[in-house]
Amino acid sequence: MAKTFMLAAAIGTLILAHAVTGAAQEAASPATFVAAPLRIGSGDLIELTVYDNPDLTGHFRVDEKGDVTIPLLGPVHVEGETAAEAGTTIEQQYVAAQILKAPTAHATVFISEYATQGILVNGEARNPGLYPALGVRTLNDVITAAGGVLPTASSKVIITRKTDPANPITVEYNPDALSPVVPRVQIFPGDTITIPVAGSVYVLGGVSKPGIYILEGLHTLTVEKAMALAGGSTHGATPNHAHIVRTLDNGKKEDILFNVGEIYKGRASDLALKDGDILYIPISNAKLAIEQGIASAIGMGTTVATYRLAYR
Repeated sequence: MAKTFMLAAAIGTLILAHAVTGAAQEAASPATFVAAPLRIGSGDLIELTVYDNPDLTGHFRVDEKGDVTIPLLGPVHVEGETAAEAGTTIEQQYVAAQILKAPTAHATVFISEYATQGILVNGEARNPGLYPALGVRTLNDVITAAGGVLPTASSKVIITRKTDPANPITVEYNPDALSPVVPRVQIFPGDTITIPVAGSVYVLGGVSKPGIYILEGLHTLTVEKAMALAGGSTHGATPNHAHIVRTLDNGKKEDILFNVGEIYKGRASDLALKDGDILYIPISNAKLAIEQGIASAIGMGTTVATYRLAYR
């Protein structure tokens, strides 16, 4: 009897533990994303299918009043409804007009075209332009359709809703990830996705990895950090005569001369770089002027690599 009781207690404990573990796993699992269905607007083209009534089936355009003219019914207001809701509305009106009989009456609607309500992608996308808003679209879907982002893209994407243009939404986007983790933000017809250009500095001249270094604004990039990212100075470089060429607000250029070695030794303050700065390390015995050297380096164009800083 005692053994039976102990066995029952053990089984009960296992069942309770399994239930608690299952509940914990269920609570920990991410919620399934269900995007809100798109709604019909003026100018949209809908495809109506009425079961067993091919004469009532066809494509119909929503007019400026939000109405669609349906065979044997005339104007039916569908603006603001989802495809499923519009199908129910039309079905009910057919029954109310005694054209069709319940329960065999069945009408379905598919939104086949969103007129002039595409999704605009601009900025640092590989293929900016207007993309169709057919079906449910998310931010990652649209950016992928636009070919992804350029190396110079910021990690922040701005979404401007057609329904609320005064309050744009800023979303973090990591273009370096193989499968970018993007919040599952639904994109609606008429929305605009803007991918800004990130801040950047040029590190040129006598360094191992000259190029454009992307700034994200989360950390300050200093001369010492920039030199480390660029692999340090090369043989023949003269970092004791380094330059920062900076464009001022009035459009004029400022040339800041400094000694990198003094910064390394702690004898001089490290300098913070700003968006658009050019950090130039001259080559010893160079006969060309500094400005000519910088212009030549920048003139390499696509041969200058672009680097995105690894820190977040």
